[in-house]
Amino acid sequence: MSRAFVKEGDGEPHPGDLPELPISEHPNYVTPRGMALLRSRLDDAARRIAALENDTDGARLERAHIEREVRWLQARILGAITIAPERQPPDRVAFGARVELIDDQGLEYRYRIVGEDEADPEHGLISWVSPLARALHGARVGESVTWKRPIGDVQVEVLAIEYG
Repeated sequence: MSRAFVKEGDGEPHPGDLPELPISEHPNYVTPRGMALLRSRLDDAARRIAALENDTDGARLERAHIEREVRWLQARILGAITIAPERQPPDRVAFGARVELIDDQGLEYRYRIVGEDEADPEHGLISWVSPLARALHGARVGESVTWKRPIGDVQVEVLAIEYG
């Protein structure tokens, strides 16, 4: 067949070409705040779809991106397991805990252990599946754990645990 009759792509992805967003293999534990954030993102996506013009290629592609995001958000919400921090053991580190730590160099850290979708390490929110959260799980005030990091392991001591 002559190349003249083969439709070449225009370089732009087509709405049907978008792969689905990956869903984590871990249970979707969420804090009440994390669930509210997912629902807020879903509402925002619905507003963005409603605001789109329907007659342009760009709008169709944008709609496809947003609809993919909506499917992902719906799946995350449907699979969510909300963990109430006040139902966690107050004397041990668990999901939803705010933890104050100190390392062997005297540096202090403050983190809250949250769901994967709520995690934002720069703002002190770490995923429950992160190496630090896994190391801290079950620890009590005064106990030390090894935080396994790519740049080297460090010992951290739990100074305080708070929920709520």
